[in-house]
Amino acid sequence: MTESKSRFVVSAEWLQAELGKPDLRVLDASFYLPAQKRDADAEYSAGHIPGAVRFDQDKIADHSTALPHTIPSPDFFAAEVGRLGISESDRIVVYDGIGLFASPRVWWLFRVMGAKNVFVLDGGLDGWKAEGRPLETTTPNPAPATFTPNFDESRVVTLETMRDIVSSGAMQIADARSAGRFAATEPEPRAGMRSGHMPGARSLPSGVFANQGRFKSLPELRQTIEEAGIDLSKPVVTSCGSGITAAIITLALESLGHQDNKLYDGSWSEWGSRDDTPVVTGPPTPAKA
Repeated sequence: MTESKSRFVVSAEWLQAELGKPDLRVLDASFYLPAQKRDADAEYSAGHIPGAVRFDQDKIADHSTALPHTIPSPDFFAAEVGRLGISESDRIVVYDGIGLFASPRVWWLFRVMGAKNVFVLDGGLDGWKAEGRPLETTTPNPAPATFTPNFDESRVVTLETMRDIVSSGAMQIADARSAGRFAATEPEPRAGMRSGHMPGARSLPSGVFANQGRFKSLPELRQTIEEAGIDLSKPVVTSCGSGITAAIITLALESLGHQDNKLYDGSWSEWGSRDDTPVVTGPPTPAKA
């Protein structure tokens, strides 16, 4: 990989050459919205990257809340990924079907839980298949492992912290939802939610960071973020519909060396469903020249 590419993103060519190495773990973290009309579990059964285990983002989550796929407790996470044969010292490659949609969330989750060597597959399973690379249909049965979590709670934003950020302007807010949902010109996909965005938020739709499932170059990522009005020298909190695509912005920030960032886990599923949180409609305020 060249210096113009993210150090957290690996190519299909690299991954295929590494398959079977004892310290490598591959995760299928595919997740789809109803409008995408794809079944992640069925696609995994029909053919996945050899050795890949299925990481279900709705199952490895906090089930004590009504919010979707919220971050689980460190102990629950450790127990679940240990059953998948993963330890915190492994090299972990996460992929999804599209390429850069749901996999960055799991990349972020493992890093928040203390794993250091976590990567995202460029191009995803769709790109892997398009290049005629090997698939398998058998479900791996890995030996259980011990994952020792080291949870970095400071990287996760709660509702109360988000209220403080919005009222104080202490952090820039980058919203990964579509421009239409951000501006309230198209409805939210989940029932009972107001449309619009948090006061002061910037619109950075998740789809602008990749071309056909392949992550943009570092210069392109920088331009995309700065043109949205985000100052890379200042702290950022990322948000989206339910905490998944916000991690795409996080991946872009971290790829550019920006480390003073957090992710609002409840995202719009929490903020937009309440009647005591401020909501603004219309396009974002133009970035300063």
